[in-house]
Amino acid sequence: MVTKAVIPAAGLGTRFLPATKSTPKEMLPVVDKPAIQYVVEESVAAGLHDVLMITGRSKRALEDHFDGVPELEANLEAKGDEARLASVREASDLADVHFVRQGEPLGLGHAVLRAKKHVGAETFAVLLGDDLIDARDPILPTMIAVAEQTGGSVVALLEVDPATISMYGCAAVEPVDASLAATAGAAEGDVVRLTELVEKPAPEDAPSNLAIIGRYVLNPAVFEVLERTAPGRGGEIQLTDALQELAGMPADQGGGVYGVVFRGRRYDTGDRLDYLKAVVQLASEREDLGPDFRDWLTGYVGTLHG
Repeated sequence: MVTKAVIPAAGLGTRFLPATKSTPKEMLPVVDKPAIQYVVEESVAAGLHDVLMITGRSKRALEDHFDGVPELEANLEAKGDEARLASVREASDLADVHFVRQGEPLGLGHAVLRAKKHVGAETFAVLLGDDLIDARDPILPTMIAVAEQTGGSVVALLEVDPATISMYGCAAVEPVDASLAATAGAAEGDVVRLTELVEKPAPEDAPSNLAIIGRYVLNPAVFEVLERTAPGRGGEIQLTDALQELAGMPADQGGGVYGVVFRGRRYDTGDRLDYLKAVVQLASEREDLGPDFRDWLTGYVGTLHG
């Protein structure tokens, strides 16, 4: 049974400078909650209440956000502001959140390796904070089901424009028995087995247009592999390289890597333009904000030219 989630959150967020000079990029608000809270909520909704965040320097705000604030809570309670009190307590009551520092920025694989002591010999999930998966389109439960049935590791896949594949890790795949998808709750053909993984290939070298996005369910055998994985692209320890080795290992050694194709709503908060799109989309669909915001947005867009 999968119960633990790991969220790497040690990045510097340079694409959002100067906003991230003193504020972690994971704390940038998406409407009225920091991006990282959406990720923890997704973890909890999938039954993963034990969350480990891999952080770095200047990330203390993450710990503060998921901690209680007695003074603020007492102030809101005294004012009878139950709605805001509930929103403040929501973050601290969400999950059992732990923190460990990465120390050196040596890549995603290194960040995942820092979770070894906490995870132990259990299969676990990894959620990247830049990828927000809409709560109406969950993928983790399906990935967990595939991992439990196969004993292997599972990645989330997304069909992308082949011209953009160099922005992602890329997968070559082969079909699996249709019963695996059916019992995991996926559509036929949406569960596959990975035969090759390539980190950010040139379009002409890519084995497919299936991009690996920021959700993983990993067999603990990944830790031993990561410990012997040499730095790859960018001089960093790449999780993709470790998954490539796992894909070729026997099942009784924790090998085998599968993919679940994601066809739902996803928001990329690691890019400035996509971050703005995410805010607009989510705000537009909120019951409390949506009607007024959509009316304003429609009128405003009508004033734009070119």
